[in-house]
Amino acid sequence: MNNDQKENLHKLVDKIKGIKFAMMTTMDEDGSLHSRPMATQETKEDGILWFFTGYESAKSYEILKNDSHVNISYADPDNNVYVSVSGRANVLKDKQKIEELWTPVMKAWFPEGKDDPNIGLIKVTIDKAEFWDSPSSAVVNLFGMAKAAITGEQPDAGENKKINL
Repeated sequence: MNNDQKENLHKLVDKIKGIKFAMMTTMDEDGSLHSRPMATQETKEDGILWFFTGYESAKSYEILKNDSHVNISYADPDNNVYVSVSGRANVLKDKQKIEELWTPVMKAWFPEGKDDPNIGLIKVTIDKAEFWDSPSSAVVNLFGMAKAAITGEQPDAGENKKINL
């Protein structure tokens, strides 16, 4: 990974670190897309995202049997940050990683704890991402749109960056 890619990945991780929930999209047997909310368990600058999953769940099946390509969409409307991540997913039963990522709140989904027979992990390796980070103040955004409507100039939508890893 070159320095530009490392810097871009750092920016990406910084954008999504505070966003706990995302929408993960997988492909169903008939080719249709299926999205559901997921809680990101770990986001590091290694280009890998971690999620707990039911090992026998539909999303696990879709990843294992249909297509390992996934999209993960993050939104933080309060701060005007939006991120779309594309990558490849693997469904794992990695006891060491489960132990590392486990929190007591996970017991709501896995009643038998870390040893629940249905507990699994989804590891997403990021291939590409895009983020939008616009000025945080709604007043600034409204002013920018009003100015653009009057002058015909495009409003300053903030930073938009495409990242390839």
